[in-house]
Amino acid sequence: MQTTSHILMIRPVDFKFNEQTAVNNKFQQASEQNGVQELALREFDNFVELLRSNGIDVTVINDTLDPETPDSIFPNNWISFHENGEVFLYPMFSENRRQERRDDIIKQLSDKFNIGMVTDISEYEDQELFLEGTGSMVLDREHKLAYACLSLRTNEQVLADWCRISGYTAVTFKADDRDGYPIYHTNVMMCIGDRFAVVCLESIQNFQERELVMQHLIHTRKEIIEISIDQMNHFAGNMLQVKNKNGEGLLVMSEQAYSSLTEMQVFLLEKYCRLVHSPLDTIEKNGGGSARCMLAEIHLKKR
Repeated sequence: MQTTSHILMIRPVDFKFNEQTAVNNKFQQASEQNGVQELALREFDNFVELLRSNGIDVTVINDTLDPETPDSIFPNNWISFHENGEVFLYPMFSENRRQERRDDIIKQLSDKFNIGMVTDISEYEDQELFLEGTGSMVLDREHKLAYACLSLRTNEQVLADWCRISGYTAVTFKADDRDGYPIYHTNVMMCIGDRFAVVCLESIQNFQERELVMQHLIHTRKEIIEISIDQMNHFAGNMLQVKNKNGEGLLVMSEQAYSSLTEMQVFLLEKYCRLVHSPLDTIEKNGGGSARCMLAEIHLKKR
């Protein structure tokens, strides 16, 4: 229930540094790097090949040049898929990211999967309130918990509304980087697996909130594998556990994230799943997101 072997990925056609998202995504780095789209496309294709070679069912849909959507490579922010057939569409902070929501993608997926109700809460954009999917929320699907660090992109009111509709319970807290700036998405500082959780507790400054997160993880029998802020800055929190067609658990991450882990952290993670990593340097630098952001989990039943 926590993991799936079906993944949606969007193949980029015009990936580049997005100035609209950079205002509150401190993981992005403006650069004068040449050939960003070509380099990102190569990283994307190699990543897809790696996943498929490890038994993951990846549905790849090409982006379009019009409208301009430089961050379409990160689909988990605008859509999520659930075991009961429900699909959610989310309100996005950046105007040029709102164009990523595409009905034709849902239609293509409905040829392969059983899709029930589509619930669109993107109207919150009119009030400038946002909740960016499984970037804003890290879901414990088995226990129906939605972990969320609050920020401009993760509004508590919208989160409460989503939890009311979906039947989840919110676990909210504030998380900051080393400079005291709010972390823009929860999924860069924590990852929930079936029996473990990778989390940057150091980023949760409030003691009571840190204890709240830890108690929920302990109560749901997750082994807590703590990472540092420095490791978080290398995307060590931006991981996703999946399972392959043989039922084997895999933990997917970037090469940069893997390289930042200590031997003990690798040992602890490998108790639960095999680690799979791919170089995503161009995507990480210009997009401010990593492996997990590129993967929209499809928890729908196949036709």
